Amino acid sequence: MGVAEAAGKTTGLVLTGGGARAAYQVGVLSAIAQIRHDCAAAQANPFPVIAGTSAGAINAAALACGSDDFDGTVAALREVWENFSAEQVYRADAIGMIGSGARWLTMLSIGWAIARWRRVRPRSLLDNAPLAGLLTRLVDTERLPTMMRQGHLQALAITASSYGSGLHVTFYDARNDIVPWTRSQRIAVRERIGVPHLLASSAIPLVFPAMNLDLQGQNEYFGDGSMRQSAPISPAIHLGAERILVIGAGRMHEPPGRRTVRAEYPSPAQIAGHALSSIFLDALAVDVERLRRINATIALLPAAVRDATSLRPIDVLVIAPSQRLDDIAARHVLSLPATVRAMLRGVGVYGEGSDSRGAALASYLLFEAPYTRELVALGIADTMARRDVVAGFFGWDRRAMTRSEPEPSTFDLDNRLD
Repeated sequence: MGVAEAAGKTTGLVLTGGGARAAYQVGVLSAIAQIRHDCAAAQANPFPVIAGTSAGAINAAALACGSDDFDGTVAALREVWENFSAEQVYRADAIGMIGSGARWLTMLSIGWAIARWRRVRPRSLLDNAPLAGLLTRLVDTERLPTMMRQGHLQALAITASSYGSGLHVTFYDARNDIVPWTRSQRIAVRERIGVPHLLASSAIPLVFPAMNLDLQGQNEYFGDGSMRQSAPISPAIHLGAERILVIGAGRMHEPPGRRTVRAEYPSPAQIAGHALSSIFLDALAVDVERLRRINATIALLPAAVRDATSLRPIDVLVIAPSQRLDDIAARHVLSLPATVRAMLRGVGVYGEGSDSRGAALASYLLFEAPYTRELVALGIADTMARRDVVAGFFGWDRRAMTRSEPEPSTFDLDNRLD
């Protein structure tokens, strides 16, 4: 694709879910800002169409609300993610643990009959009330209409899953008139997006409480948008994206060869981590493969047939972690507050490094700076390793590209000092 052709296409950004793993996305975005600067490219928002799910919905909404200053918004996100603590996302104090996690685990062990007798209804493993306050400060959704009116943003989509109807719902807002779409078990609803939509989209099943939202005049409880999300790239296409950058929260493909595994029976934490990985990671790989097959099929059609069909090729670039985030999480499990570690130990999360158990589950809950900084640094490194591909995807002039490196993260500096 030539520079002029690439530069004229509407670019969409798809940010997937994954709890604390979404720190990786911020590293990728930081590197993209650096590459754009090195190519002396135009400073307009590079992503007029943005779609996010789960924790990716939070990053997506922040980018959309700050789309008049992409570099500044990415820097602000990086500041938050590199200095995270679990207490900013969920209650990690002793009282909070007793009120949510301990009660929830107790009910699992002694039965719901006693729960009915005691009128106890624990809603989730963790209480994410602090996250609501953080989002109110971090994401000013009141700016969205202005961003669209001024031309900085074309559309924003946030997805969530209804526990009541079973529908996978894409809530979207757009500058232009876009007819809502309906697919099997998937619908789109146009409305003003606010913090409640972000809390619903990021409500990891069983871990965080469901959020009550109005769906076409009826209240329904919604959970994480990655559940039942069979086509994560679809909203960006419906909203007009002609090429799409997808940032994953896990490796798209495992390296060849067998991994060393333990023969012991899996703990609840291992089973939960496996289930969450299926929810957050598998649909993306399938959708990317489907999109590439469609592109290959369209390329085989004669020009006249191609012009007569509504199908169009969509350029897609996927940037995903080059390392297993479970392994990185295993090195940082002890960074979690003692109360959280004690609760997670009850379901089989313990140890650190090569001796860690249940690190997959912990990787979604590790909102702690040592872990998130390493993910940001990995996102930067993975993207800078493909800087020529990234520049070509956007149509930026690589001849103007300097070889400067991005400003190192705190994690980079710590490692150099070591």
